[in-house]
Amino acid sequence: MTAAAGDLLGASGGSRVGRVLEAELDRVRAAHPARRPLVVDVGGGSGAWAVPLAAAGCTVTVVDSSPNALAALQRRAREAGVGEHVSAVQGDVDALTECIEPGSADLVLGHGLLEVVDDAHGAVAALTAAAAPGAAVSVLVAGRTAAVLTRVLAGRLVEARAVLTDSDGRSGPDDKLRRRLDGPGLRALLDGAGLVVEALQGDGVLDGWLPGSVRDGGAAEVAELELLAAGVPALREVAARLHALARRP
Repeated sequence: MTAAAGDLLGASGGSRVGRVLEAELDRVRAAHPARRPLVVDVGGGSGAWAVPLAAAGCTVTVVDSSPNALAALQRRAREAGVGEHVSAVQGDVDALTECIEPGSADLVLGHGLLEVVDDAHGAVAALTAAAAPGAAVSVLVAGRTAAVLTRVLAGRLVEARAVLTDSDGRSGPDDKLRRRLDGPGLRALLDGAGLVVEALQGDGVLDGWLPGSVRDGGAAEVAELELLAAGVPALREVAARLHALARRP
């Protein structure tokens, strides 16, 4: 892992997620030292992950349905000096094979994607198809258990019950998200696409539970505790987001 990769990936998301991706990129570089790793970021928006990945030495294609987000991505990439290594493609995960050559990517990202698509199984199948044999798919999705607990603490018991009992973890018909997942549900979704789950962890385990004064007064201690908590199965389930890295056989 290069220092640049560690700094930039750590800045773009939870440190535990960044470390998993850094390790995966190290694996790709060792297997293909003569070229930049090829990353496909589906639903990557304005480049929260894509730009740091490009700065860390990857060639990144972002597929997103929003032209405004893609325009912001291109501006952000240029300002970071990595414009030539980031491509913006307008499209949906449903038509990913029309945007990306199947089986071509060293790493495929679907962060913040599964909670907004109509067909989660179809989306995971599309992510899998974009990955080269032996390559990894990284998924980051909203957690169901955290959504239940935050509503309980806020006194919104009807919503909490709905999130807990609804098959998709929704609080009602006006919920902006189409689904929330727990650890077993996410694993089953990835297993169903023929992927082999290698890492399943929390992201933002402490986000909703720490008082602001504690978070602001002890950033280093909070970051260290977050890193430890993310890998504990029981604590993983109360994370704001769940992260999985799964490999295409």
